[in-house]
Amino acid sequence: MNISTILFSAFIAIVSIQIIYYLSFLFSFAVKRAETRLKKNIPISIIICAKNEAENLKKNLPFILNQDYSTFEVVLVNDSSWDDTLDVMKGFAEKNSNIKLVDVKTIETFWGNKKYALTLGIKASKHDFLVFTDADCLPNSTKWLNHISSNFSNQKSIVLGYGAYTKKGFSFLNKLIRFETVMTALQYFSYANLGLPYMGVGRNMAYRKELFFNNSGFNNHMSLKSGDDDLFVNKVADNKNTSTCFTKESFTISVPKTSYKSWILQKRRHVSTAKFYKPLHKFMLGLFYTSQLLFWILGILLFTLSFPWEWLTALISLRFIIQLLCFGLTAKKLNEIDLIFLAPILEFFLILSQLSIFIANLISKPKHWK
Repeated sequence: MNISTILFSAFIAIVSIQIIYYLSFLFSFAVKRAETRLKKNIPISIIICAKNEAENLKKNLPFILNQDYSTFEVVLVNDSSWDDTLDVMKGFAEKNSNIKLVDVKTIETFWGNKKYALTLGIKASKHDFLVFTDADCLPNSTKWLNHISSNFSNQKSIVLGYGAYTKKGFSFLNKLIRFETVMTALQYFSYANLGLPYMGVGRNMAYRKELFFNNSGFNNHMSLKSGDDDLFVNKVADNKNTSTCFTKESFTISVPKTSYKSWILQKRRHVSTAKFYKPLHKFMLGLFYTSQLLFWILGILLFTLSFPWEWLTALISLRFIIQLLCFGLTAKKLNEIDLIFLAPILEFFLILSQLSIFIANLISKPKHWK
């Protein structure tokens, strides 16, 4: 048996893993329809933790305060900012009685730790139902709070939402960031849909205050600078207490990074928490990303070795058709249709970026959340 035959056998196995993964895990969310089930308003506390976000607060906070919702407060947490963030918060608080301020001072033990600041904000909130977003996030509608909160019930104490990014024409980086965001959402929505929730995004998620304190909050991973959203969800979420919300009215919108370097630094912080996930989640996610990488490596290698192109083309085409089906249906739901036919190219560059992030994190660890 020559080397080409061995590599092709491995390639068949990798393509099979990819196809099974897409059809068994990701297809479940791809075909799921968004449900609109607005209920009677429950009192909500919106928690926004901000560090040097004066300009974003000026721009986005009015849209938070303008939510068409009967009873809610906004807890603004100033995490040791050195710009005008606190002054901007005080200005809004003077004009809006439903704003509560929490000014977190720098202390050596928790310096640069967003989880500490968030914990103080959660303690200061007066309602049991908490909705989290960031200072650079804009609600996609005045019904954002209605759609997110309507997913709470006697059984459901966690709501996972979608945090989108603004589109920028003629920017490959913008498309790459949005592609990665859709793929991440496809993963965590699919797992939650199958009763295996493993993460959420702090730009748009919700849970009960009671759940937070009954599970000791962030205590198990307070020393880690990242993971205020995904590690908490990974610890407490299960097939009974977690709901998903992906109606377009429920989205939040953020402005993405505009340089490759700043985006890589952001992703380094995000992915540094993955090794602390539950073993099953680590295995399944690792299997997917490893099989993605090997799909490209083996595919390119077999072409360079002049392996019969008919078989290679058939396998590659089958895998891309299934990928485009799952990704396309998801992109349509998440209002990212322009990315569908660029998916294979974007996937290739995303895998290269993820590989560089993995190597960089092996060499050194990201220090602070900002």
